[in-house]
Amino acid sequence: MISKNSKIFVAGHNGLVGSAVVRRLETQGFRNILTINRKTLDLTSQKKTFSFLKKNKPKFIIICAAKVGGILANDKFKGEFIYDNLQIQNNLIHGALINNIKNLIFLGSSCVYPRDCSQPIKEEYLLKGSLEKTNEPYAIAKIAGIKLCESYNFQYKTNYLCLMPTNTYGPNDNYDEFSSHFIPALIRKVHEIKTKNKKILNLWGSGKVMREIIYVDDLADACIHFMKIKTKKSLINIGTGIDLTITDYAKKILKILEAKAKIKYDKSKPDGTPKKLLDISIAKKFGWKPKIKLEDGILRAYKSFLKSE
Repeated sequence: MISKNSKIFVAGHNGLVGSAVVRRLETQGFRNILTINRKTLDLTSQKKTFSFLKKNKPKFIIICAAKVGGILANDKFKGEFIYDNLQIQNNLIHGALINNIKNLIFLGSSCVYPRDCSQPIKEEYLLKGSLEKTNEPYAIAKIAGIKLCESYNFQYKTNYLCLMPTNTYGPNDNYDEFSSHFIPALIRKVHEIKTKNKKILNLWGSGKVMREIIYVDDLADACIHFMKIKTKKSLINIGTGIDLTITDYAKKILKILEAKAKIKYDKSKPDGTPKKLLDISIAKKFGWKPKIKLEDGILRAYKSFLKSE
């Protein structure tokens, strides 16, 4: 059983999700949270990662560490996205196994599912069709992580659970113009409309593709919720069950941040997967559901963005 004194290693604690997980653990009274920065421990190094886990022997590992980015970054740096993510997750998952660490959560992404699968997306749709080409290497790495956890659970009776979140946003996000996901990119663009008196909001693609998003603290709560549960499931979706078009999100963010602009579309840029809406019925059966409304989440994310400027 996990107690408030159990040593919990949060890999990737400086990132969007990892920092939220640490915040929520602290809020809930967990007193033995283990973190280490990238300069001190390179998780792509098997030798260093194995040595770290052997020395520290956490009771539970939450893997938030990953190389992530939006459509442009995924499409441009395919080699880095598949290699770095395979290395990080293999080192942590296998390192846990050989050090007799039985409990682990591996965070994936909704992009592991086929590009054109039925909606909403059930966990059983994994590997039932072709992936979206723009992020295929990243998705394949994450699928390998899912199968590694699933296989170790079968062979070694471990409790390695894979949570598949939808698009995540919130404090400590990446707002870089070229490597960010679409929500932080929209927040930056709308902020510039407000502060630089711009009249046009440029959107990549057609604006018609559908996306589901989740505020990062909801995902962090899911990690802690499932950390306390033992289940035979190896894969569980984490989302909100609600999706909108990119254009809808743009209009909502303009309204929430009290800005006005005309929307123009850059159709030379890719749309990506046409629709990604997760079926979260399994997560709900285990007693988890999202709590933070879109308007509240966007405002919180924007306040965090302003502090980072």
